[in-house]
Amino acid sequence: MKSIALGQYYPAQSILHRTDPRMKIILTVLYIVCSFLSKNILSFGLLLLSSLLLVAAGRIPLKIVLRGLRPVLIVLAFTAILNIFWTKGDHLLFGWQFVQIYAEGLYAAVFMMIRITTLIIGTSMLLTYTTTPIALTDALEDLLSPLKKLHVPVHEFAMMMTIALRFIPLLVEETDKIMTAQKARGVDFSTGSLMDRAKALIPVLIPLFVSAFNRAGDLATAMECRCYHGGEGRTRMHVLKLRGADFIPFILVVALGGALVALNLAGIGYTMK
Repeated sequence: MKSIALGQYYPAQSILHRTDPRMKIILTVLYIVCSFLSKNILSFGLLLLSSLLLVAAGRIPLKIVLRGLRPVLIVLAFTAILNIFWTKGDHLLFGWQFVQIYAEGLYAAVFMMIRITTLIIGTSMLLTYTTTPIALTDALEDLLSPLKKLHVPVHEFAMMMTIALRFIPLLVEETDKIMTAQKARGVDFSTGSLMDRAKALIPVLIPLFVSAFNRAGDLATAMECRCYHGGEGRTRMHVLKLRGADFIPFILVVALGGALVALNLAGIGYTMK
């Protein structure tokens, strides 16, 4: 549970840390698009290489990034199984009664695992690992500022999203403390049937909800004591300014998308439909 990377900031001195947060949000959207542009083995290989280059550019230890993938291992395994047994094709590798495994299914399983992995690594490197919650709030507010003309509470919306993002690791940490306390009292979360283990989590949920509401109340009180009344008339300590160097990663991500399309058109190896 402590491996969840969502909302956790890793301080370091890197190109990604110095990039404007507004540009990083745009880059995140473009990188997600690039991940869905990959269709064959060469394009997926390039996509995986790009995620490793992002880790190097962010100067985040690889073991920390890989540890952040632990919570989604079940999703990766489930996705791989679905693609292996439900994807049909022309090249049958194994057949027994209703179980049929095709080469296309194996390719699809590997490709989907790479896509999900690169999506998590790429979005974590561009946003949560290298961007503080305050900078993310300012960036969201700037990008959504045109909606203010439609009387949309942009500042409040950005603040709520950032607080929710920041509360995820706090709730995970609180859950771990409660479960540790319950284990010390003799509760067993690892044995028994699935229903028994689900019932054992009930004593964890109640104190977790109480703790979450207490944290929300303390946060609201702290914001009121600091005379917080929304975004109207507020100024910023750090004003966001785009630099020329901020457009370099934008050009690189666009070039990545173009290279992926070119590799797909080359038609080398198996290509997904």
